[in-house]
Amino acid sequence: MSVARHSTGISRLDQALGGGLIPGTLAVVMGATGIGKTQLGVSYAYAGKKQEGETGILFDLTTRGDSQNQPEYADRMFGWKFRQRSYSDQFDPNVVWDAGKIRADYLHVFHRGGRKVTIGDMQPEEWQEFKADLMRRLDQTIAFFYGNFVHGVRRCVIDGAEPTPKDADSFQFHLFDYVYHQVLRKDHDWLARDLFRVHFRSHEQNVMQHPYDHRTIGGMLLYTSHEVMLDDLIARPIQSGDVLSNANTIIMIGKIRNGNTISRALYVAKHRGSACEENILPFRITEQGLIFE
Repeated sequence: MSVARHSTGISRLDQALGGGLIPGTLAVVMGATGIGKTQLGVSYAYAGKKQEGETGILFDLTTRGDSQNQPEYADRMFGWKFRQRSYSDQFDPNVVWDAGKIRADYLHVFHRGGRKVTIGDMQPEEWQEFKADLMRRLDQTIAFFYGNFVHGVRRCVIDGAEPTPKDADSFQFHLFDYVYHQVLRKDHDWLARDLFRVHFRSHEQNVMQHPYDHRTIGGMLLYTSHEVMLDDLIARPIQSGDVLSNANTIIMIGKIRNGNTISRALYVAKHRGSACEENILPFRITEQGLIFE
């Protein structure tokens, strides 16, 4: 199957990517906090409005610190007013088929309570309690993705992944791994079975009337790094099991030194199955997002 590449909403970056990102694959955008990852993610999500007729969605993993400011960026950059979904919303299976009720742009999965993101930071009983709480939240998580996909959304951005020594120790990456493999890359009818469970038969006709091909869905993970300088990011080793090892595309954003000046730049470190530029691309951040020199 051949599908059109997804524009990032930034023509110079699309050019560096040989035409854009490849649907059905994972792109990881990596860089330190405040470097411009969220603006890039919002740009990619908004570009879906022109290309697929629906804006993308943002799934926020942040557990501590400040908000990633996705709604503020979306409004400032594009006049895009986020429709936000909350875990306080009770899931009603019947609303899935009503775009006006189920369609949302943003969901924040955790409370920002200052909790660290590694399993080792918790006592065994805390980890078990956290996993039980997460399972209770999965219905809303699946409903958020499935309810958007059946109404035309074809791109999603997962933001707020915080740095840890090993991805396998991060409970954020446990959730990300589930979402990526068991939601984004699952056939629509099997995902519907996970959502509706014992009520699947009563919704089966609607499920079959709202098919989508998961191979047309693009996923972008925004991953905060310890490294700030672009050279350090490029030199960063990729370990077995690291999310970077499984990504189709890796975009690194960091700071570069030019004499006495520090500026921002981007480098496409990996773009499997496609030609891409080897250039380091300087850019600046404006009210409209990333502007390349």
